[in-house]
Amino acid sequence: MLTKHRLIMQGTAIFGVLLTVLTFGGCGVSTSAPSSSTGSSSSNTASADYKYGTVEFPKSSSLCSSPIGIALAKGFFKEEGINAKLVTADTETRKVGLDTGRFAVTNGDFQFFPSIENGVKTKVVGALNKGCIKIAVKKGSSIKTAQDLKGKTIGVDEIGGTPYEAANLWLGDAGLNVDQKNGDVKYLPFDDANLEFEALQNGQIDAAALWDPLPTIQEQKGTVDIIFDLGSDPKFAKRFCCFLYGSEKIIKEKPDEMAAIIRALNKARDYIAQHPEESADIVMQNKYSTINDKALIVKLFKDYDYGVQDNEAAQIQDDVQFFSEGLKKIGFLKTNDPDAFAKEAYQKIDL
Repeated sequence: MLTKHRLIMQGTAIFGVLLTVLTFGGCGVSTSAPSSSTGSSSSNTASADYKYGTVEFPKSSSLCSSPIGIALAKGFFKEEGINAKLVTADTETRKVGLDTGRFAVTNGDFQFFPSIENGVKTKVVGALNKGCIKIAVKKGSSIKTAQDLKGKTIGVDEIGGTPYEAANLWLGDAGLNVDQKNGDVKYLPFDDANLEFEALQNGQIDAAALWDPLPTIQEQKGTVDIIFDLGSDPKFAKRFCCFLYGSEKIIKEKPDEMAAIIRALNKARDYIAQHPEESADIVMQNKYSTINDKALIVKLFKDYDYGVQDNEAAQIQDDVQFFSEGLKKIGFLKTNDPDAFAKEAYQKIDL
């Protein structure tokens, strides 16, 4: 009989909605209703200024997706011949958009991997940043390590979501049983992150796995201790967790457009890395994120390591393989060959 976990994983096909996350999360996507659109990745009204016409990008209040907003505000898209248009799109719309080519790219993390396995026609074509998921415990808690969570309850935004997967990767690596039914840890989902922190304080849960910025905000307030940080944990540090996913349709039919998009986003990533304070101003002025604390945005920009690296394609491919193997190990991928899956899931774009 299929477990609840397997039923969730099967729901990650095109019309499934596995990836719903908090609208203010780290790499998470906005879950508001989809807006009207031009219905295609590139408009037929391309001008001399815009070689590739109008290209739609799903907008998100996630700080991880900041390169998209920065590329628009700083004119990097225009430099590459792209008339960028931000549109609201929920998880299902994003996946359908990647399948049809309406969306050339979208940001996402390793939570997309099961969706690829279940038929969504998208590939990892780049990367954005590192880190952004943390596990917090009540200030002064005796829980310090993964082993200390055996027999405990962890709060998450959803069963099957990225904080849930990240927690399982960490716990599984420490030797804990992460089976959905008979695992060493129980999970309790919360629709509202604030309610999750309230549950942590009143003892309803023993730990909270969440996207930034909330764990960092609470740590700065002195209400929690951070026991796991995806961006600094020795096992996961310096690995990309927020990738850029490209539509297979655009990759095949419009490779020059795909390359132009990635070049623009790479310019934005480097701008964030070199000018975090100016980037924070742009994010706040244009409301690209729900965070209104400039100092916090600057800190997270620095923590997330946005800068483009030398020989980055090799690292992206290695990180895709790393997370594929990890997800297979804890049962989130069904493939018998995670290495082959990783090679198929990544597509190097000639820039």
